[in-house]
Amino acid sequence: LRDRLQRGVNHLMYGERDDPYAVISRLGERLEGTLAPESVLPTVARTVREALKLPYAAIVLREGENSVVAAESGSPVDEPLRLPLVHQGETIGELILAPRARGEEFTLADRRLLEDLARQAGIAAYTVRLTTDLQRSRERLVSMREEERRRMRRDLHDGLGPMLGSLTLKLDVADDLVEEDPAAARALIHSLKTQSQSAVTDIRRLVYALRPPALDDLGLVGAIRETAAQYGANGLLVSVEIPKDLPPLSAAVEVAAYRIAQEAMTNVARHAAATKCSISLTLDEETEMLSLEVRDDGRGLSSERGQGVGLSSMRERAEEISGDCIVESSPTGGTRVSASLPCVSPIGKTPRKRTKE
Repeated sequence: LRDRLQRGVNHLMYGERDDPYAVISRLGERLEGTLAPESVLPTVARTVREALKLPYAAIVLREGENSVVAAESGSPVDEPLRLPLVHQGETIGELILAPRARGEEFTLADRRLLEDLARQAGIAAYTVRLTTDLQRSRERLVSMREEERRRMRRDLHDGLGPMLGSLTLKLDVADDLVEEDPAAARALIHSLKTQSQSAVTDIRRLVYALRPPALDDLGLVGAIRETAAQYGANGLLVSVEIPKDLPPLSAAVEVAAYRIAQEAMTNVARHAAATKCSISLTLDEETEMLSLEVRDDGRGLSSERGQGVGLSSMRERAEEISGDCIVESSPTGGTRVSASLPCVSPIGKTPRKRTKE
């Protein structure tokens, strides 16, 4: 009877601390029934607080250099217990817990259970972060696609449309002038040639924006070498190291690799004040990842340049195909652009994340 009463008192005071399996099972059941990603972490915080009769529980996630409270339940207190949320060796946040009474410390049994819960919470937090990253990546992709469509529509509507319409009208006039004033007709036809050449140039520019012709004409390796040679002709010493046995790549990966290399070289030429630039492509056959690296010996990456549109574009192009791109100042001086791209572009996967080396 005494044992039964003691268990009742413990349950009243400490919740389900003495039955860790029940706590973990309840958390698992609630997570299984949680469909919306934004509800996962609040469910974890609430379940831990209620099951252990705690005044406060919160989950804090790392976002770059900052920490953000992703979910909390109860009222915060001073000097809470902080347990790291770790997934596959990476600390992604903290589980913050307030003791049941001011000045009270968690017992050894409490800590064992809370460490088990922190492991479960770490998995849940990592899953939420992946889902959030995927959603953000998809939103950026949609935004970029719509912006590209808007730009192409504007170019076609405001540029090529009126130009081709004008060509048609002038051809009608030239047709009328052939017999009445041959000299005027010839002059008009001459101006039409110039105008049609301008239209062809605009069409080529639009086609180039969709997919660089050099990729179809020369392949990825040849296209990168050709672009490097163009910058080399302007006084920049450019070296290119690319394996000869590079396997066939998907069209999306080719375009991403070429555009990132092209933008990186453009930044070197415009902003870095560099004399040398090296470009390398390597293939990891085990992970099936293509690594692109562009280094220069310039002045490094300033805080203003780090937020530029070109740098964001490189990162977004990599993330579109589930790769990543890191742009940073090199320890030995200059800037380093490092992109990791899948050899075959997967659809709908979450962008890979690497830590800076």
